[in-house]
Amino acid sequence: MRKPIIAGNWKMNNTAEEGVALVKALKPLVEDAKCEVVVCVPAIDIPAVKKAIHGSKIKLGAQNVHFAEKGAYTGEISAKMLLEYGVKYVIIGHSERRQYFGETDETVNKRTLAALNAGLTPIVCIGESLEERENGLTEKVLDRQLREGFQGVGDFSKLVIAYEPIWAIGTGRTATAQQANDAIAYIRKRVKRLYAHSNAGRMRIQYGGSMNAKNAKELMAQPEIDGGLIGGASLKAEDFATIVHFDK
Repeated sequence: MRKPIIAGNWKMNNTAEEGVALVKALKPLVEDAKCEVVVCVPAIDIPAVKKAIHGSKIKLGAQNVHFAEKGAYTGEISAKMLLEYGVKYVIIGHSERRQYFGETDETVNKRTLAALNAGLTPIVCIGESLEERENGLTEKVLDRQLREGFQGVGDFSKLVIAYEPIWAIGTGRTATAQQANDAIAYIRKRVKRLYAHSNAGRMRIQYGGSMNAKNAKELMAQPEIDGGLIGGASLKAEDFATIVHFDK
């Protein structure tokens, strides 16, 4: 059985004070959660949020990690630095990192391997643009991202993939439950074929395209969807808790 994982991506939102207030409101709402609950917060919020979630079921995540252990990489954060503050998960290759900050399949691969080698659990984002989907290129794009972004990964059960159709992020548009399930099923099938000894059947794959309190139950009812990478809805404790309790 693959344990569902609901992870909130705060993006560049919430000061440390605001983040602490949010997780304090969230803690009692998710105490009986049956899924894994993660908040991926801005780096500057990590120390304060770590203290605020102490003793709760909420796990701490970051939004990026560098592939080097240390060095002249101004503005970057290493896996060792994240681990020192109790970070368990890290988002890698989010479409916004690819679009605005030059992230590539190659750098996603390097960051993913660095995170795995350090003992962090990467949440690796892949997905197609609207133009690519409309031109029938979804599978081709996913194939490239899986081949180039996951080279050297030995055990896929130690990471999470977030399928995030770029056209459904922050736009209010959402893939239908069937579209999301079909794409995730394809990802799982391709990982099994590309990486034969990968434990792909145990790998968790989230849907990351505008899952919210209204559509979470339908999306999570799909057999291939193992969770959600939640953007805007993770900034409101009640909405995020509703997604966490998708099974009620």
